[in-house]
Amino acid sequence: MYFACKLSNLMKKIFFICLIMAIATSVFAQEKPEIYDPELNGLEQIQIAIKNAATENKHVLVQVGGNWCGWCILFHQYIKDDAELEKYINDNYKVIHLNWSPDNRNEEALSLLEFPQRFGFPVFVILDETGKRLHTQDSGLLEEGKGYNRNNVMRFFQNWSPKAVNPDSYKK
Repeated sequence: MYFACKLSNLMKKIFFICLIMAIATSVFAQEKPEIYDPELNGLEQIQIAIKNAATENKHVLVQVGGNWCGWCILFHQYIKDDAELEKYINDNYKVIHLNWSPDNRNEEALSLLEFPQRFGFPVFVILDETGKRLHTQDSGLLEEGKGYNRNNVMRFFQNWSPKAVNPDSYKK
């Protein structure tokens, strides 16, 4: 009887430990979002975005990175979590996520964008509605601590919006 009771207590402890491990695994094993599609051709993505930007009087925001890049995923989520930033971007830009990974380096697209990968990932490239590269932004300059500085991010998007680069915006 003594051994049966000890065995029962041991089984309860093992069950409890397994239950805790199962809960912890489900909490910490959240799937990373798949933002970048390594199957897409970057040149085609850019061409489609330029065409759409031209019809909507917007610029193109090319976010270069990959699903392997923690800062890339963080930036995407950062924008999604800030309604004002997300609205401003959607009102002024056609956004594409251009993949860079060992499976698909999109070398032709990055050549067209004048090799933005030199800044690391993510890196942001702003194109006008004709496809002309206006600016390449090192994302490190938008970071703060373990996240992004909201004022710097908003200022970046405002400074490269269609209105900001339109000379008519500055006439009296």
